[in-house]
Amino acid sequence: MTVTTDTVSSNTVISARGLDLTFQTNDGPIHALKDINLDIGKGEFVSFIGPSGCGKTTFLRVIADLEAPTAGEVAVNGMTPAEARRNRAYGYVFQAAGLYPWRTIGGNIRLPLEIMGYSRQEQEERVARTLSLVDLDGFDRKYPWQLSGGMQQRASIARALAFDADILLMDEPFGALDEIVRDHLNEQLLALWARTEKTIGFVTHSIPEAVYLSTKIVVMSPRPGRITEIIESDLPRERPLDIRESQAFLEIAHRVREGLRAGHSYD
Repeated sequence: MTVTTDTVSSNTVISARGLDLTFQTNDGPIHALKDINLDIGKGEFVSFIGPSGCGKTTFLRVIADLEAPTAGEVAVNGMTPAEARRNRAYGYVFQAAGLYPWRTIGGNIRLPLEIMGYSRQEQEERVARTLSLVDLDGFDRKYPWQLSGGMQQRASIARALAFDADILLMDEPFGALDEIVRDHLNEQLLALWARTEKTIGFVTHSIPEAVYLSTKIVVMSPRPGRITEIIESDLPRERPLDIRESQAFLEIAHRVREGLRAGHSYD
């Protein structure tokens, strides 16, 4: 796949142009994504929201070189997704924490560093630093089963941060958690984003979560997934939870809800 960069801003870290993806199955082709055009700038927090099966996760997986588009172009830091993967341009957080039960939390975080050939000293320094970033200091010798679901997901985020990629891709990481834990992790994720200034792509089904976290909200239609609206947020970067009761927050949430309704009638 050729990446065209002449129309992409120097501040753009992820760019898609005319992206299509069709899966070939035994029951016939499934058109998952259609004509996706999107730029994500450095340091943005971009959420993808839409109905189940609309291609949110598929688009994230294309960025991560886990799926190959059938048409169009994607660039990650000016490279193809395959080149970006080889250059360790991003960390990926899945829906489930995916921690190995026979490894300690420190051992799980250290695993990609071992694969990448970091020295033992560098591994230990990075494990300590990322555990601190997600407020899990002192838990490196614990095993996953000794941690709550929310703590396990924070450990998964630490693993994705361990090699200090500039981009963090997160596929509905808090979807299985209860509302209280989810609110707490939303607060912690915003604080982490403020400290690291990473570019974050975040898949969610929750309108309040998308509005609370994001600088930009990408609303997608039912399959084949199209972008029906891109909503820029003018909320301040410092966002206490009670901002969700503000008029500005409610107005953005209303726009997202209307965008989702319009997507269902997309012609």
